[in-house]
Amino acid sequence: MCLITINKCIEAGYPMYDIVDVINNINDIYNSNTAFAVLKDFERVLDELDIYVYKNWKDGELVDGPKIDRHWVTCSFMWKKKDMPDPMGGKRLLDYDCKIKYKDSYIIKPRNIKDPDDLRPGTKKGKLDRHPIWIVEIQMPKQLILDIYSGYQETEEVQTEPAVDNEPTEASPEPVDQEIADQGADVGGEEAGGVTI
Repeated sequence: MCLITINKCIEAGYPMYDIVDVINNINDIYNSNTAFAVLKDFERVLDELDIYVYKNWKDGELVDGPKIDRHWVTCSFMWKKKDMPDPMGGKRLLDYDCKIKYKDSYIIKPRNIKDPDDLRPGTKKGKLDRHPIWIVEIQMPKQLILDIYSGYQETEEVQTEPAVDNEPTEASPEPVDQEIADQGADVGGEEAGGVTI
C-alpha cells in the first residue's frame, strides 16, 4: 500500500526525499574536509546576512549539498510543512545575487513501532510514512562566500592582534624609606612586649 503511494508520487513528479539519503549526505560531508569547509562558509554567509533573524530559518535541516559548481554552491534545506521559513529571508538573499527555490515535497520516514500494525509485513521494521515538508534550495555565488570569508578573516586578525602598550600595566610599589621601616618595627617596643629589630 505504502509503496504504491510512493510510486504514484514519483510518477506524478513530486520530489521526495528519504531520511536514509539525508543521513548519507551528512555522513559524506563529515568524511570530506572540503565539503565540510564549504558548508561552514555557506552557513557563515547566512549568519552574516542575518537570515536567522527571520521566522523559522534557524530550524532548517540540510537535505542535500553542498553541490559545488564553477561559480555556485547549492544547498537544500527542509522544514516541516507547518514551519515554513519566512519568505522575507529568501528575499534578502536575492539582494545578494543568490537564487532561491521553494518546493512542496515529502520525506519518507519509518513509523515508530507501538503495535503490530506499525510493522511492514514480513519484517521487523516500521512502515514507511510520508511527511509533508518545505524544501528551500539556495544557490549562492562563490564570490559572495569568498567576500564574506575574507571579511571574517580580517576581523579575526584585528581581534587577535596583541595590543601594544609602552606603559607598565601594574603600578610598581614605591620604595619604602628605611627610616619609616625602622619606625614601623619599633611601634610595639619593649613596653608592649614587642621585639625591636
